[in-house]
Amino acid sequence: MRAAGVATALYGWMERFAREGVEWDWGSLYAACAASGVDAVETDPTPAKREILDRLGLRVSASYIGMPLTPPFADLGVHERVMPVARRLADAGGEVLVLNSDAPGGGASARKSAAEVRRQGENLSRIADLVAPLGLRIALHNHAAVHADATADLSSVVEHADAGVGLCIDTAWALVAGHDPIAWARDYAPRVLAVHLRNQEGVLPTETLPEGELDVAAFLDALGDYDGWLTLELWHPEPLTPGVSMQEAVRASAGWLRRQAPLA
Repeated sequence: MRAAGVATALYGWMERFAREGVEWDWGSLYAACAASGVDAVETDPTPAKREILDRLGLRVSASYIGMPLTPPFADLGVHERVMPVARRLADAGGEVLVLNSDAPGGGASARKSAAEVRRQGENLSRIADLVAPLGLRIALHNHAAVHADATADLSSVVEHADAGVGLCIDTAWALVAGHDPIAWARDYAPRVLAVHLRNQEGVLPTETLPEGELDVAAFLDALGDYDGWLTLELWHPEPLTPGVSMQEAVRASAGWLRRQAPLA
């Protein structure tokens, strides 16, 4: 492995700020990320955000879109919902657009029929074809807490999508759903285009990445020749009582990652 660098997703930061009553804007949020020592953030790089990121020396690791992926393709609104973000990401030098299969009407996941799983894979392939001329690839993010639902999303890629469609393995959601993210990394390494890294103790996230039931070093080793971003997605919901700030937790986790994995 020679990863592109260490990045952070933003949801956990926003949740932590809300929990602590911290008012923030994009400037203060990105500045906190920069102070934590990461190289990049996962974000939609609008021109206003790009100006801030460039000033802070932060790159854009990926962009993330949550949307239903099982309806007929014509009903997805890809040209309105996906392509503007894809163009901004490509302009910012990103290479992977992460998609999450939301339930119709909202929500993180839903039970899918065999026909819907197949259609999801076909839709992902069609979206991948649309963004390919921009130099982008598509990766499906697993966000299901039920074993069968996570299996269905995995199958939509590895059984029903073109080879150019990849996976964004979220280690925490895989664990919560009863899957082994190390086995996923080992078995599907050529399809892994992105990773979201968080550790767990049962259903509760841990404060930093090295803590918890997942052997993260073994997960990184299982990724083989992976050369994408190592994206932290730390999250500190109640009843977890964090002992350090989000900035300190991310800094400690990023430092640990750099000691484990060669970076480009």
